[in-house]
Amino acid sequence: MNVLIFDSPKEATKAAFDIVMERLEAGLKTIGLATGSTPLKLYEKLRSTDIDVSHVTTVNLDEYVGLEPSDPQSYNYYMNEELFKYMNFSATYIPNGVAEDLEKECERYEEILKNHPVDLQILGMGPNGHIGFNEPGTSFDSVTHITELTPSTREANKRFFDKEEDVPTKAITMGISSIMSAKEVLMLAFGEAKAEAVRRMIDEPVTVDCPASVLQNHSNAVIILDKEAASKLERNK
Repeated sequence: MNVLIFDSPKEATKAAFDIVMERLEAGLKTIGLATGSTPLKLYEKLRSTDIDVSHVTTVNLDEYVGLEPSDPQSYNYYMNEELFKYMNFSATYIPNGVAEDLEKECERYEEILKNHPVDLQILGMGPNGHIGFNEPGTSFDSVTHITELTPSTREANKRFFDKEEDVPTKAITMGISSIMSAKEVLMLAFGEAKAEAVRRMIDEPVTVDCPASVLQNHSNAVIILDKEAASKLERNK
């Protein structure tokens, strides 16, 4: 793990942006994308460029089960609004959370990942250490699958919904093995709420109890933190 710590989310995002731009300009073919609040400023910076990405395919980590792509809370809608409608990607892939057969959709998506090996995977992390929607306890051998969202994940995401009961209980997510297949991983984590998960990811042994800790085993993982997210790390004591 290459851990980079910055004074603010703004500086950290700029560092992430520089890495992404460098990879795009070097001919990256497939980029894995994340949703949530952490990468928003990164996507804002990307869409303000005039870089040609007509050779680039995107694959997203996950999607809620039961939300139509047109639903403002779906990740399909999020990606279109925040990035896709501004940039000329060759193709964009997101799991279909309203597929008639969700198991077949997982198989279809895993096949897409095999046909488009990810050069750079952007990741965020949940306060419980999840990556994608791989909750604590998920096997490191997992591929794209349907997952039950934990109460803590639903609690963290309810701010995006009108009512708590509107927060989906399931999602389709790339598995941990799927994520680890990326040639390079770029993890962003900001804020005090992520500090304990960051500590467990970096300073504790690798365990399924903190899915993000598996990145210790990745040959090319860059972890970009602001000082609040890094506040509990041993190196800061």
